[in-house]
Amino acid sequence: MKSICVYAGSASGNKKEYTECAKKLGQTLAEKKFSMVYGGGSNGLMGVTADAALSKGAKVTGIITEQLDAIEVGHKGLTKLEIVSSMHERKARMAELSDAIISLPGGVGTWEELFEALAWNQLGLYSKPIILFNVDGYYSSLYKFSKDAVEEGFLPRSTFEELFISEDLEVIFNFISSFQKKDGKDWYKRLER
Repeated sequence: MKSICVYAGSASGNKKEYTECAKKLGQTLAEKKFSMVYGGGSNGLMGVTADAALSKGAKVTGIITEQLDAIEVGHKGLTKLEIVSSMHERKARMAELSDAIISLPGGVGTWEELFEALAWNQLGLYSKPIILFNVDGYYSSLYKFSKDAVEEGFLPRSTFEELFISEDLEVIFNFISSFQKKDGKDWYKRLER
């Protein structure tokens, strides 16, 4: 594991804990010698995390769409900023460049990225640790909803078990370092509910 994809809000949220934890994530990622891949924005938790990682010497690659870059959202101080034509291309490129995924609090864009990553794990397109950084309980309800979906017969238990949640960065990075990839060839055998 060398590169971590961070999904995060383009807003900062209403609690100082969100910004503090985004900053701490960026710093910790750099201290543990990971590079960072993310959506390339300069605003909100995205920008805070990128700035913190850069300040500690991490390489940070942003992937942003032409549409978003045109309204001056793109972070101009990154190690590398790639501009792509579509959101689909953006997500595929972030997946290609990363070994693990950490999701900070965010809105619909963050959720959509998170659930697509989980779906790609489920389908055996890749096998990556997918982590909800549960800052101040932000993801507790979403995690419970996902667990309820297992009980209701809509989400395979194996997929739910691939969604890791913690509010402790040390626990998160220990999980990443001990992660065992699954063989994508037998993905369909894991779909039993």
